[in-house]
Parts: sequence; structure tokens; C-alpha cells
Amino acid sequence: MLNKPKYTLFKNTQYALAGLAEVTKHESSFKLQVLLFVVLSVVAWSLPIAFVYSAVLNIALFIPLLAELTNSAVERVVDLVTSEYHELAKRAKDAGAALVFVSLVTAGSIWIATLCLAFGIAE
Repeated sequence: MLNKPKYTLFKNTQYALAGLAEVTKHESSFKLQVLLFVVLSVVAWSLPIAFVYSAVLNIALFIPLLAELTNSAVERVVDLVTSEYHELAKRAKDAGAALVFVSLVTAGSIWIATLCLAFGIAE
């Protein structure tokens, strides 16, 4: 049995931050997601709506970021396994891209529904 390194909260946090830095440095789509997150967070907190609505809008912005991080992990694993074209590799990468797309649609739907509620359009 191999001696596995002992993980601690501090070490795990270091790994997480290193992964976040790596994805931010190498993934232009993640950079765009972060930019959208910042801009739309300012919008969400600037709107003349109740705190709870602004909070829902802001929390929804995390969904695409999480999806993009997952997609980046899938892409890296696929690239590690094969550099040649393979149908299963394509399907894995397409599934990751679909995850990002669905997350954007979900976040957009949350925004539309929340803004309709906040401004009394959907009552």
C-alpha cells in the first residue's frame, strides 16, 4: 500500500486555490464568467429590490462558475488520457460544454423569475 500524504484543511485549501488560479490563468471562458459575475453582482446589489432578491440573483451567479470549473476539470482529464481524436473524448467534452450551457440557462431563468417577482410582474 502506498503512503498517501495526509490531507489537512490548510493543504486542501492550498490545492483549491492553486486549481482556481490555474483555471483563471488558462481558461478564457472562466475569465469571462468571472467578469460577468462581478458586473452582474454589482447590478444585483444596486437594484432597488429587497435584500433577499439581490441575494438570490447573486447566488445564481455562482452556478455558471461551478459548471465552468467542472468543465475545465473534465477537459483536463480527457486531454491527459488521449491527445488523439476519440469519440468518447468528444462526448465527454461535449457533456462538459452542455453543463456550462445549462448552467447559464438556469442562472438566466433564475434572474428572470426573481426580477419578475421583485418588480411585481409575475404576481
